[in-house]
Order: sequence, then structure tokens, then C-alpha cells
Amino acid sequence: MAQGVAHREPDTGEPSGYEGLVTRVTSVSSGTATIGRPDVIAAAQRISGLVRPVTLLPASPGRSGTQVSLACEFMQHTGSFKARGAANLAEFYRRSATMPQAGIVIASGGNAGLACAWAARAAGAKATVFLPVTAPEVKAARLRSYGAEVILAGSEYADALAASVEHAHATGALLSHAYDHPLVAAGAGTLALEILAQVPGTGTIIVAVGGGGLFAGTAAALTGTGVRIVAVEPANCRALSAALDAGRPVDVTVESVAADSLGARRVSQMAYEFARSANVSGVLVPDDAIIAARQELWDEYRIVVEHGGATAFAAVLSGAWQPAPGEQVTVVLCGANTDPADLVRG
Repeated sequence: MAQGVAHREPDTGEPSGYEGLVTRVTSVSSGTATIGRPDVIAAAQRISGLVRPVTLLPASPGRSGTQVSLACEFMQHTGSFKARGAANLAEFYRRSATMPQAGIVIASGGNAGLACAWAARAAGAKATVFLPVTAPEVKAARLRSYGAEVILAGSEYADALAASVEHAHATGALLSHAYDHPLVAAGAGTLALEILAQVPGTGTIIVAVGGGGLFAGTAAALTGTGVRIVAVEPANCRALSAALDAGRPVDVTVESVAADSLGARRVSQMAYEFARSANVSGVLVPDDAIIAARQELWDEYRIVVEHGGATAFAAVLSGAWQPAPGEQVTVVLCGANTDPADLVRG
């Protein structure tokens, strides 16, 4: 979108590489934390064997000979890419023997909460997940199935988030975040490394954007590769494009069929900085295009994804984004925590 942003390239060694990254981890609240390609490479080494390698499927031939691959990350543990970031955070602290006795705490009843609970269990740590009292019991039950302690607090997500911060301060638990954390973003970026390894000629990777964790990790992973990134947002969940318009992350209103997974009110500072890079393009897609893309994935490929998982594909299917002739494009299908009943037509 604009000139590229310089990123400090940290030492990736372990444990010698921990000191610099821990400094950046603890600076998240100040908005100064960032990641680079070495962080993503280190994350890939750290979570190897813990997460499922992504499966790539060829899509129907695109316009002008475009070759489109579907990155089926909805097949990941807990049903979304979030498992990568959660595993990287939990494994980082486990290996450095700095995991607090109180474990990890997060506020999220969605994909991030499920991933945190799963990753904490895999690391032998406790997970505490805060939910608003309005959260469906089915979400709480699923979190408990991963061994998490579920605490209900307040009537909105913001209340649960505030309670999780208080819990971290009171108990010493490690405070995680759905997307605005360097370890979480670096873990998400490992998906891009796997895509490049399987399809070396990839010219563009298309990802959906909510708070920006997957996007920031992908951008970090692709630094210096020449591969382009298309950041796709629902038209009424446009935290990233609003930040670019304002010159800084700002709060936005959220109203979309994909709001359950892409409805962040503010994009991370990391995502904003990466979005200003020259190899990044932004696309907005309306809800009807997202709904149509989700239906097409079922009708044509028998793939079931959530609306957020179909958002990147909507940019291609609707023509909102036009690839170059003959280009190799990979579209990330990022999550499948959805009820498929509305997909099956009578």
C-alpha cells in the first residue's frame, strides 16, 4: 500500500534468542512490539510436530490461466489457524521454563480461546478462559473439554477482557491475546512458510483480516520474498483499512456475517505497520459475496468453513481482486467452527 516498513531482525537461537523476544513480548501493551521473518522461522521450528501441516488443494482454473490453490487451514487443531499462534506462545514459555504456575489466561469464546485451551493442555499448563455471561453454554462446554477453567464475567467481551487482565495481575498468569501478541502472530505466520515450501512459485497469498494476527504473521514470513499479500476484510468489519485511512489504528463499528471471527474493533499496531508495505493490497467484500463464497466452497468442493474462513475466497470468486494472468495464487481458508446445516440445499 505504501513504502515498506523496516523490521528489526532478532536472533532466532534458543535459548539465546529468548531475551530479545521476551522484551518485545512484554512491550505489547505499549504498541511497540513487532516481529520479523526470523521470528516466524523460529516459531516453525518450535511448533514442528505440534500442529498439522497445511493441506493445499487446487481450485477450479481461474481467469487468464490463473492457478489458484486453497490452503485448508480449517483442518488445523481446534478448527482454525489460531492453534499455530497459541502453540507457539505456550511452547515458547514451556521451553524457556518461564511458564507461570497459574498458566495462561485469555478472554475469548471463539477460535482463539479454543486454541489457547488446546495449546495449554499440550504444554502441560493450566488455561483460564474468560467469557461474558451471554456466551452460549456450548462454547463453555467445548472449552472445558480441552481442560480449561471457564470464568464468566460481565455482559460483553470487553468485560471479560478486563477481567482476564485483572486475573493475570492477581495470579501471575501469562496473558494471551487473540491476535495482538508477537508470539501469536509469528506462530500464525508459519502457515505462509508451509505454503511457499509446497508451492515455490506462489505469487500472491490472500488472507482474511480481523484483528490482523494472521495477516501480520504472513507479512513477516514473506518479508524479502517478493510474494504479494492481499488483505481481505468484510465491508462492515474494516479495522485494517480504517487504520490506513486514519494513519493509525482506530476503533470501528462491527456488523457482518463474519463478525464472529473477523469482528475486531481495532487492528493491531503490527498489522497496521505491515499493511503500509508496498507488497500489500487491501480488498473489501460485502456480506453477500462472503455468503456466496462459503456456499460455493461447499457446492463445488464439499468444504465447510465459517464465514470468516470464506472471506478471502470471496475476493477471488466475486472479482473484487484480480490476479495477474498466469499467476499462482493461494487463498487461505482459515477456520471451520460453524454449523453446516444452512449449506445443504434441499
